[in-house]
Amino acid sequence: MVKKQIRHEYSLNLVTKLELMKKIVFFSMALLLSMTVFSQNDNTHNCFKRNAFTASQLKSNSLTVSQQIETEKYDVHFYLLDVAMTNLSTDISGTGEIHGTTREILDSVLFELFDTYLITDIRLNGVSTPYSRVGSAIKVPVNLTANQSFEIAVDYSGTPPTAATNPLGGAGMTNDNSPSWGNYVTWSLSEPFSAYEWWPCKQSLRDKADSCEVKITVPNNCKAGSNGSLEAVIDLGNGTSRYEWKHGHSIEYYLISVAVAEYIEYNVYANPTGSPSPILIQNYIYDNPATLPAFQTDIDETVDFIELFSDVFGLYPFHDEKYGHCMAPLSGGMEHQTMTTQGYFTKGLTAHELGHQWWGNNVTCASWSDIWVNEGFASYCEYIMLENLYPNETALDMESRHDYVKSNPNGSVWVLDSLNESRIFNGRLTYDKGASIIHTFRFIMDDDPSFFQALKNIQTDYADSVAIGLDFKEAFEAASGDDLTDAFQEWYFGEGFPTYSARWNVVGNDLLLEVSHTTSSSTPTFTNPIEIEFSRAGMSDTTIRFSIDANLNQFLVPNMSAVDAIDKIDPNNWIINNVGTITNDPAFTAGIEDIITSQEILVFPNPSQGSYTLETNVDNEYQYKVFDTKGKIIQSGLISQTVSTLDISENENGYYILHLSDTEGNRFVKILIKE
Repeated sequence: MVKKQIRHEYSLNLVTKLELMKKIVFFSMALLLSMTVFSQNDNTHNCFKRNAFTASQLKSNSLTVSQQIETEKYDVHFYLLDVAMTNLSTDISGTGEIHGTTREILDSVLFELFDTYLITDIRLNGVSTPYSRVGSAIKVPVNLTANQSFEIAVDYSGTPPTAATNPLGGAGMTNDNSPSWGNYVTWSLSEPFSAYEWWPCKQSLRDKADSCEVKITVPNNCKAGSNGSLEAVIDLGNGTSRYEWKHGHSIEYYLISVAVAEYIEYNVYANPTGSPSPILIQNYIYDNPATLPAFQTDIDETVDFIELFSDVFGLYPFHDEKYGHCMAPLSGGMEHQTMTTQGYFTKGLTAHELGHQWWGNNVTCASWSDIWVNEGFASYCEYIMLENLYPNETALDMESRHDYVKSNPNGSVWVLDSLNESRIFNGRLTYDKGASIIHTFRFIMDDDPSFFQALKNIQTDYADSVAIGLDFKEAFEAASGDDLTDAFQEWYFGEGFPTYSARWNVVGNDLLLEVSHTTSSSTPTFTNPIEIEFSRAGMSDTTIRFSIDANLNQFLVPNMSAVDAIDKIDPNNWIINNVGTITNDPAFTAGIEDIITSQEILVFPNPSQGSYTLETNVDNEYQYKVFDTKGKIIQSGLISQTVSTLDISENENGYYILHLSDTEGNRFVKILIKE
């Protein structure tokens, strides 16, 4: 991708349904899937949020199940925050508004706010109202019919909890100084359960607000970043200014954000294909003479990334507003909608957090069990960025991910314990295995146009909404025509990875190959295809794709007499796997007669123009598959008669392998299409 000219601007002055009945659903699914998920404390990623999170910080939404059910009785349309903050403490004061519509007749509306805040007034549709408060649950009495709109405003003030003071272990608002640059920052990070720690809200993944406004009053020496477009900066004449941000798109509760510091503003613009106008990339960088020069080149690359991802996934979802960054001293980033909070700028981190604007923000996981929708795809965005802009780095990237996944034999991408933050944001499973299995599904589909079209379709079909992992399965299947049931069972819900071994021999002009695999954990068999690279005397190396449907498969590859060795199994790192033994076995000829000819099966004429008669001397039912020389299944079905026909004439001329199986075993016949 050719780098575009970048326009620079500097500004130095002011100018879930919440998983209802979660435990019942999860335990039922666990029994259905017959699997166990192990939580691991190995979040060693230094590029992502929650990198320092510990397994002891087990936390849930602060509401009981019955209270969560109450919150699902209304639909949030709009949030308004009008708060005062500084960069020197987390103290916050102001008003939070919830605008919603009832889903049924209601006598109360329940929402959340941390229990240490002082509430001076709550208004229903502009009128002060009584309320009840138990812990973080606040209930406002109402008399509303179904489909009736309402507005609740809460005047509150106080100090947000820290991880030390919050009994649930969270910290939705933090104040700290950068150890590298010395700047003090106050910033929010609400994912997954901490929005109520700094503003009144409903924490439900399945109820995105249609829009929001965030107004932040700060000292004049500071700037305040948030979601959407900066509508105004109003000097209040008392040493403070109010930053008024407005976001006109659907947004999850945990993606609403604030960041306050002594910032300078550095802007660039992207021009992706299909955008009606240039997209502002608005960056709030520490007001430190050395900070912007240190990161400017890296920040400028955001232009290339947003143009690339717009080509791959569809136009940046919030192109009519902006994308941007607010610096804060965290070891990684948090993908706040339209304005990521980020500690530093490396291409991997920046691509990951930008990727979230599609995967996590436009399309969000419907439950924390399916966090793969957010983090697996954002992690794979790093690979896509490398593949297109730094192709020499892709092999090492995927290899390192696989190595990390294999450091423990267990664990699934799908999250069973979705109230445990350390499991939700597990680096090995959610991020690296999550990205790796997307790569595997791409390989199984074996059709990049279909794979990337499926991703675009998801961005359209689930825009401004939520999705589960199986929605991706359906999208991949619709685009490719493949059945990915086994692939998702084994790689998304299943645990572990295969170790492949190979035994081979050359018989006449043909290669006889046996591929077997064991597994590291509870998933017994992995049925994804596998590539094997062969070295051949006097020829270039040959890589062949083989379809796997069992723990041991045998193949005949015609016209492969020059094979010297098997160089690699899975040479392009499509599959998380280990390699066991590779053996050239001259004694490996057992069954070769059945592979080349079988007394029980006659296939004629052979060669033909693609139409064959199959005749057996045993009245039995056979399953059949026809493979091309790459190991791809081109046709399959059942044969239940002693005489039947097979037509593969739509395929190109060349050799194919007909595989027939019944209760007595497998039989292979080499067939040839020849005009």
